[in-house]
Amino acid sequence: MKVFNSITDFTATKKTIVTLGTFDGVHIGHNAILDKICKVANSESLESVILTFFPHPRLIVSNNYDIKLLNTIEEKSALLEKKGIQNFIIHPFDKTFSELSPREFVTQVLVEKLNIQKIIIGHDHKFGKDRAADFNDLINFGKEFGFEVEEISAQQINEVSVSSTKIRNSLLDGNVALANEYLGYSYVLTGIVVKGNQLGRTIGFPTANIEIPEDYKLIPKNGVYIVTANVNNDSSDSEQAKQTVFGMMNIGVKPTLGENKLSIEVHLLNFDKDIYNQKIQVNVLESLRDEQKFESFDALKTQIESDKQNTIHYFENLK
Repeated sequence: MKVFNSITDFTATKKTIVTLGTFDGVHIGHNAILDKICKVANSESLESVILTFFPHPRLIVSNNYDIKLLNTIEEKSALLEKKGIQNFIIHPFDKTFSELSPREFVTQVLVEKLNIQKIIIGHDHKFGKDRAADFNDLINFGKEFGFEVEEISAQQINEVSVSSTKIRNSLLDGNVALANEYLGYSYVLTGIVVKGNQLGRTIGFPTANIEIPEDYKLIPKNGVYIVTANVNNDSSDSEQAKQTVFGMMNIGVKPTLGENKLSIEVHLLNFDKDIYNQKIQVNVLESLRDEQKFESFDALKTQIESDKQNTIHYFENLK
């Protein structure tokens, strides 16, 4: 799959089939749409294109809108590539772009840049300045400029909407199992391993402290989770060098230690390599418990040991 950071970077080699959307999570609710785009692209010899915008358009046009996203751009790109999409365009959304009239959007973006043959879109989709144009307007533009418009059914739109909302709410509630059921895969946190206070080493539980650069990424509820982590065996970033390690993760502010800064720490089982400053991908499998404040440091240590044993049992039961 080819990834483009702007519409201006994209040049179509042939006619395209396009859909627009955030596709946040690239979850099971998106499958029907993505499968259809790939199928039509293959059968009609078209290039498949996903066009999305960043930051989220509502963050630009609405003063009080705030949302955390399930995927970073890099994570979403990897998921879309697995689905078989050929081109993924992430166009910067700013005030200037939001001022494009419906006709300007269709002519400048869909027709001139994307060389569109077919677009699959929701019946309730609005586009152009002030979201002035709707599905029927797009059909009329299609007749004028020679491209087909196909509707995504209301049922499919509802599935996408409900799944995205449920995934976010489930993660914020600490219900990882339900979130993963809707995703169709384990929720992922991707970041860089940085130095922490190294307190875990003193009690036999060294942790990889993870810093996630993207502040828009949704972090699950504070607590302890069973995870696997994809780490590098060496300094390279090749797929061959990556190793999957079992572990447990703590998300929280360490109330027993009197801290108040959110941290994400992963204790990797049977792993002692230096991975500072390396990228790590953590796959969140299951919740162990909520964040707790313990009466003493010894009580915390005892609980961590219990968490570790529960984690080991979890992976043993998978065999």
